[in-house]
Amino acid sequence: MIGHAHNHHPGHPHDHVHDQARRVAHHHDHARGASQRILLIVLVLTFVYMIAEAVGGYLSNSLALLSDAGHMFTDVAAIALSLFAVRFASRPATPRKTYGFYRLEILAALANGVTLIVLSLLICVEAYHRLRTPEEVQGWTLIWISLGGLIVNLVSAWMLSRAHKESLNVRGAFLHVLGDLLGSVAAIAAGVFIIWRGWRWADPAFSVFISVLIIFNSWRLVADAVNVLLEGTPSHINAAAVEQAIGAIAGVRAVHDLHIWTITSDRHAVTAHVVVNDAGESYRILREVREMLAERFALAHSTIQIEDPTFSTVVNFKKK
Repeated sequence: MIGHAHNHHPGHPHDHVHDQARRVAHHHDHARGASQRILLIVLVLTFVYMIAEAVGGYLSNSLALLSDAGHMFTDVAAIALSLFAVRFASRPATPRKTYGFYRLEILAALANGVTLIVLSLLICVEAYHRLRTPEEVQGWTLIWISLGGLIVNLVSAWMLSRAHKESLNVRGAFLHVLGDLLGSVAAIAAGVFIIWRGWRWADPAFSVFISVLIIFNSWRLVADAVNVLLEGTPSHINAAAVEQAIGAIAGVRAVHDLHIWTITSDRHAVTAHVVVNDAGESYRILREVREMLAERFALAHSTIQIEDPTFSTVVNFKKK
């Protein structure tokens, strides 16, 4: 048996997979730095307007505005958590944390998603009571405060939209802000209906509508975060196709114990045992497998163990 994990045969040219892995790492470090700056700016904007909406909601007696301020409060906590996770995740790996602290970003995303769902359900309960007994709401105060909130949320959403595809954690913060943006639109609409038609029930009704949208988006975020924590195969990668591609390389006899998982957002890893017909071709097969994984599936972080048929037979016999 010959076991290899990122090894090179003496005399072979430098494996360009290492270069690709370094480029990927550099890209993630750059993206993480940009994410920190964006999150900090959005945090300040959100905190300032959260205070304005809370005061405006109290003065106008608007559930839509208070619920939007409530969402902004969770935004402040969520974005602060995201910022902490991004900064902490950049710490180097240790002997006890060999993968580093990347998973903190995923935990932050999970916490953000769960918080959004719980808050939205609480708002729905309060809206139910207000629909049964509608309360007086000051429409113009509701509209002007909501317009300010809409502007702040548009700026924040625009900034986060450039970074949310890079990180599940930033995507959680983006969903928070998007929920607030929709909340501001709903509050403006509620204010218009209250002034135009005198429909006091419009305020809690729009609160429910926005809460349902937020729950839907948050559930997808939670599902993605849980899949990462359970070491699930990334949704965009077909494990069967990866196994078939490895098996199609000349000299490969079989593939077993294939595992593909996500370390953190857009950083994936793969391990596999590859049985070869001729042990003398191990280095050539190893190089081709790793290059193929990096080029076809963007799996630059690969650990491949090369085995000959005799070794596999011995292992299978011992397992029995």
